[in-house]
Amino acid sequence: MPVVVQAPATSANLGPGFDCLGLALDLRDRVTFAAADTTRVTVRGEGEGEVSLGPDHLVVASFRAAFAECGLAVPEVAVTCENRIPHGRGLGSSSAAIVTGLVAARAMGAQMDDAGLLALATRIEGHPDNVAPALLGGLTVSWMQGGIGRAVRLDPAVGIEAVVAIPRERLSTATARTLLPETVPFGDAVHALGRAALAVAAFSGHPEHLLAATEDRIHQDYRKSGYPQSWDLVREWRAAGIPAAISGAGPTVIAFAADVDVPSGWRREDLRIAEQGATVTQV
Repeated sequence: MPVVVQAPATSANLGPGFDCLGLALDLRDRVTFAAADTTRVTVRGEGEGEVSLGPDHLVVASFRAAFAECGLAVPEVAVTCENRIPHGRGLGSSSAAIVTGLVAARAMGAQMDDAGLLALATRIEGHPDNVAPALLGGLTVSWMQGGIGRAVRLDPAVGIEAVVAIPRERLSTATARTLLPETVPFGDAVHALGRAALAVAAFSGHPEHLLAATEDRIHQDYRKSGYPQSWDLVREWRAAGIPAAISGAGPTVIAFAADVDVPSGWRREDLRIAEQGATVTQV
């Protein structure tokens, strides 16, 4: 019986919460797994004609990694990806792919709990800030402990609206990380601690503080050369009193307000916060 997994887009960092805060958004990739004689991949939508269709496809590689983690033989599957999450834009497309593969593997016999799936997803992705909300939904606070990715899920406050402004340009996470400094001023680190803590409070129950809570001094300005137009938009919106930040590694900009003007030529998505992370059904 085929298994269908849907995983949400995610926005990491949310301003000051670098590599630790993440939010699930109601824009989902849908992937169907069906038993087959040999593994094959079909991609429709985002990434079509661009991504590998072989065993190194991230969904397939993650699916296989889960069975290997459990010491089980890997079943052959026909994988059909219907992708809506833009690639290379800071909306967690790779995390959605990883989580999709792992959740499908669990549904097809690789028995792992959420903590085990999160730990494996973090090993594959390299950091937990996107895979955590993709798996758990809502608002997540994640961290590394003994080399293992961990996370806590929080219910988001009711009524927070999000608009994502997606430019045509792409920026890989790896490239974005090369723009970061090795150290930041002590005052900026202290500022980030306070604002990240405030962000947890704002997103989980005190949205009136979102403007202050999304102010960042430790990564966005350093990476502005990778997304100059996006950085200009963040500053423009914030100057107008709109809570806004670079989504993940960029270049997408996320604003927590409905009444915003997105630049001409950019894709706009009005999104709800996704209460649920990855879902699985059998068809």
